[in-house]
Amino acid sequence: MTGMTGKLVTVFGGSGFIGRHLVQRLAAQGHIVRVAVRNPEEALYLKVMGRVAHIVPISADVANESSVARAIVGADWVVNLVGILAPGDKASFERMHVLGAETVAKAAAAAGVSRLVHLSALGAAADSPAVYGQTKAKGEAALRAAFPAATILRPSVIFGPEDKFFNMFASMTRFFPVLPVLPTQFQPVYVGDVADAIVAALTRDDATGATFELGGPEVVSGRTLMELVLKYTGRRRLLATVPFWILAIEGLILQHLPGKLLTADQVLMMHTPNVVSPGAKTLADLGVQATPMGAILPSYLSRFRLPTRRGLAR
Repeated sequence: MTGMTGKLVTVFGGSGFIGRHLVQRLAAQGHIVRVAVRNPEEALYLKVMGRVAHIVPISADVANESSVARAIVGADWVVNLVGILAPGDKASFERMHVLGAETVAKAAAAAGVSRLVHLSALGAAADSPAVYGQTKAKGEAALRAAFPAATILRPSVIFGPEDKFFNMFASMTRFFPVLPVLPTQFQPVYVGDVADAIVAALTRDDATGATFELGGPEVVSGRTLMELVLKYTGRRRLLATVPFWILAIEGLILQHLPGKLLTADQVLMMHTPNVVSPGAKTLADLGVQATPMGAILPSYLSRFRLPTRRGLAR
């Protein structure tokens, strides 16, 4: 980085939902960003977010040592955003959450990287009832062993214009007369706040080696979330609380269908409230003020609204 004030930052998984917001922020601050993804063509849209040659998509597989090493060589900072909600043909929880985290951490340590930020998730625990939570915890442990100074961020459900949570339920209002009420609590966090937290973790000395739990300012029930969906889409639908045993059956069926709207493992995750732990370091400790859902949801859920007749939404 001779003659440049910015850093060279490698972002694994930078073409996804969180990545686009992070890359934009890093580029705006004058950093050069390598967007390390399996298919660089899917990251080409990011190049317009920065100056010429400041955003560079490259090919990498987080579980492949040689490709990870190539993506990191010369980097000052590294961010690992890679994670999956459901396993696929070539992407298991163990490979993506554990082997991937360990591979990136070892390569970052070998390359002399000064900062490493790893995105995990609320619910990461060795005794989690879900394989997702178990492998997230194993990945954190492998990361810490290889790079003790890494910063770990554990977000709750993330919302924003491109999310797959609120958008999915809002889309369901178009076709179904009933919305399911998930039997757990959530603390949704805005994607922009998560991106700001990552930038802060890269730059703050007090973030090294620490773990932060990222949640928004509101802890809400599954029913409240559905009520918000109806409010901002202007729809009227019945809300039905779905017992865990029914969700488990649905998960076993839906996990085999394209899109995997629900899996049995995700149902197990719901047995634990998706909220920030008492006493945990949070967004505030990174200097980020949490954004309420009401400030963001209307801006993108409004596209699901129907024209009203005599002031009544359908």
